[in-house]
Amino acid sequence: MRKSILFIVLLSFLFLITGCMGNKTAKEAVSDYLEMYVTLDSKVVDQLNEFVENEDLTEEQKLVYKDILKKQYSTMTYNFLSETYDGDTAYIKTKINVRDLYKVQKEALNYFNEHKDEFNDENGSYDKSLFLDYKLNEMKNATYTNSYEIEFKVIKNGNNYEVSQLANEDLEKIHGIYNYEE
Repeated sequence: MRKSILFIVLLSFLFLITGCMGNKTAKEAVSDYLEMYVTLDSKVVDQLNEFVENEDLTEEQKLVYKDILKKQYSTMTYNFLSETYDGDTAYIKTKINVRDLYKVQKEALNYFNEHKDEFNDENGSYDKSLFLDYKLNEMKNATYTNSYEIEFKVIKNGNNYEVSQLANEDLEKIHGIYNYEE
C-alpha cells in the first residue's frame, strides 16, 4: 500500500506544482500547494478517487482507504521556518506535521508476522482481505504524528512563483509514509 500512496502522490503532483495564476510570492506558492491537500481541493480528491478505484480492494475497503487519505491530508499542519532567495529561485523551509502512517503500517506488518493465523479463512488459507481490513482499520485509527522539515524550491515564472517538483522523500513526508528509520 506504501507504493500505492506514492503513486497517488506522483499523480497529484502533476497539477500541484504549477499553482494558481496571479502575483504570488514564493511563500504564498508553497502555502497554496499545501492548502490544496488540507482543504481537500477537488483536484486532490479527484486524483485520490481515481487512484483508489484502481486498487485491489473491496468496495468497502476502497471507501475506508479514501477516508484515510482524506483525513491524512486535512489534518496536516505546517508552518514556515525560513525563506532565502537566489535570483529568481526561492527556498522556503517548512515544518509539516502529519499522521505517521509509516509507523502504523510497520506495526500492522509486525502484528501480521506474529499472528498469521488470525488472517486465515475458514479453510486455514491466508486471506489477504482480512489483513487489508486489519491494516486499514489501524491506519484509520492512527494517532501517531510526526514532524518533518521540507525545503521547497520555488521558481519565479513571470510575476508568479511556482513550486518545483518535490523529491520522492518529501512527497512521502507529506503523505506520512516516509521511512525515517533508514
